[in-house]
Amino acid sequence: MTLTLHYHPLSSFCQKVVIGFYELGVDAAKETVNLYDPIERARFLELWPIGKFPVLRDETRGVTVPESTLILDYVDPGGRLLPADPDRRRECRVRDRVFDLYVNVPLGKIVTDKLRPPGAGDPHGVEEARAMIRKSYQLADEWLREGPWAAGEAFSLADCAAAPALFFAKRVEPFGPALRRLDAYFTRLEAHPSVSRTFAQAAPHLVHFPG
Repeated sequence: MTLTLHYHPLSSFCQKVVIGFYELGVDAAKETVNLYDPIERARFLELWPIGKFPVLRDETRGVTVPESTLILDYVDPGGRLLPADPDRRRECRVRDRVFDLYVNVPLGKIVTDKLRPPGAGDPHGVEEARAMIRKSYQLADEWLREGPWAAGEAFSLADCAAAPALFFAKRVEPFGPALRRLDAYFTRLEAHPSVSRTFAQAAPHLVHFPG
């Protein structure tokens, strides 16, 4: 496979994929796309008309793969980022979805609301998003009774999703003192090699994070 990841290093969903690639040893070129540049945006929309990061292009097979979880499934058909046990595998996927849909997505609502013109904000929608993130934090804190990682004993797909989601979410909605397991877990995540490497590469871009 000749792989190119179309992404931006500040995007949490893109970071999820990069963490997974480092875990798996996947060799892929990275093409940073500036969606504010009309030419780059037009080129990216030709590849994926939805216009959302990340997108993987496999030139050898002529395949375009969008969405972070689907990309990691594509490069990892043997499921190395998933538990072997079918029930644990299903639960890992549930946790991956929770971090994506119920932490990352509401996080996006909070952040983009900050970019709206004065008087055009959506305070009710933002508070709903914060409530969803807090609920997800509590759920994750309970999961962490089972082991050091999001889906048990081994670093998995769920951790690839959790690391960037929590990295950004805690900046707009802190964990709070009651979530001790979640706080300790995030400390482990930051120290994990694939995560720390990804975060280091994103660090120069953090100045642009509006949270």
